[in-house]
Amino acid sequence: MSAAPPPGSVFAELSSRFVARHPGDAANYLESQDPKTAAAALETVPATSLATLWEYLSSGYGALVFPNVSPDIRKTLLETLDRMRATRVLAALPDEARERELALLDPAIAGEIRQLLAFPENTAGRVMDPQVFSLRGSMTAEKALNLLRQRGRGELVTIKIVDGSNRLTGLVDIRDLALAPTETLLSEIAAAVPAVVNPMDPRSLVVERFEEFNLQEIAVVDLDGQVVGVIRHSQLVDALRKDASLDMQTMVGASADERALSTSWFAIRKRLPWLQINLLTAFLAASVVGIFEPTIAKYTALAILLPVVAGQSGNAGAQALAVTMRAIALREIHFSQWFRVMRKEANAGFWNGIGIAITCAIGVYVWSGNVALVLVIAASMVISMVMAGIAGALVPITLARLKQDPAVASSIILTTITDIAGFFSFLGIATLLMGMFGT
Repeated sequence: MSAAPPPGSVFAELSSRFVARHPGDAANYLESQDPKTAAAALETVPATSLATLWEYLSSGYGALVFPNVSPDIRKTLLETLDRMRATRVLAALPDEARERELALLDPAIAGEIRQLLAFPENTAGRVMDPQVFSLRGSMTAEKALNLLRQRGRGELVTIKIVDGSNRLTGLVDIRDLALAPTETLLSEIAAAVPAVVNPMDPRSLVVERFEEFNLQEIAVVDLDGQVVGVIRHSQLVDALRKDASLDMQTMVGASADERALSTSWFAIRKRLPWLQINLLTAFLAASVVGIFEPTIAKYTALAILLPVVAGQSGNAGAQALAVTMRAIALREIHFSQWFRVMRKEANAGFWNGIGIAITCAIGVYVWSGNVALVLVIAASMVISMVMAGIAGALVPITLARLKQDPAVASSIILTTITDIAGFFSFLGIATLLMGMFGT
């Protein structure tokens, strides 16, 4: 094993410009070196390029390098990486080491990563082993065996082969690796991937995959095709055995969550508080209409069109809510991305609002012939749909951040916001343009 060189000597070609412009090539060069040597080279990489370079390293090699870099580099890396990638880095560490690293991070960042590390019950992510050993197909069998020895003991059936974007492309059986000539490339002895699962897939699907393909283990990949874990047959059997005992507790009423066959009183206790809150928010929306009662009294056509604006904004908000909640459930987004999600939904709301406003304006003009009424409903439609998109994105993200169930509370809060936004924009603009209505 070669000794770690002084910074800037052996890896002079890993200049900041080279790493910034060719992170994939830099990662390939690092992977040709001993992990300790690579760790020493990373100390010279600028913080602005460190995360980009790391994303190109295979997870198996990165897991060997990470413990050897300085605490400052580890902290910088975890704070600058995308949250999902930072989660994958920490997931590969033993529990004690993971907690030590999390303790050094900003509490908000550590909280997000902890949330991503915890998967719901009865999902593939809950039973997977996140410590995956993946390597490039261009690596030789000799190099792979050396890295395996440095990895140490641990259950391992196959090495996961990944491409330049760390997407799973093949599997190398450990027995085939042990018997391969030293200069054989891993890609030459790699087999096709028979099946994979997503971390949020139900465990019943995992069982089906094991039975269908007669597997010893199955890789768990995220929506980008990158490996985040592996489920072994023994782990699945243990999890199912534990669930059998938990089901016995459920049968005697030990469950903390409502089910389809829960008692009516249980359902009432869970639902009634939210229904009461919904009633209060409905009165709040109604009070907005009451503020503009003189405006409605002067021009009663406003009362006819009021539900149109509220209904369209409600539907737009529900669309944004459904997309955002799905993204939260599948862990496609996290709290730090709230502005990006909000901006996307606001932009979608604006252009959808323009399209709906044009159609609505034509219909209202044909119906009433009143230009002022056309301007009111067109302008309010755009404003209310933008507000609905923003609310549909922010409400579930905020509730998830506050550790509340977005599925329970989001619709109630969203309905209130869209109703108020629709009523206030429609009647407010009508009040401002009342002089144009005529008699």
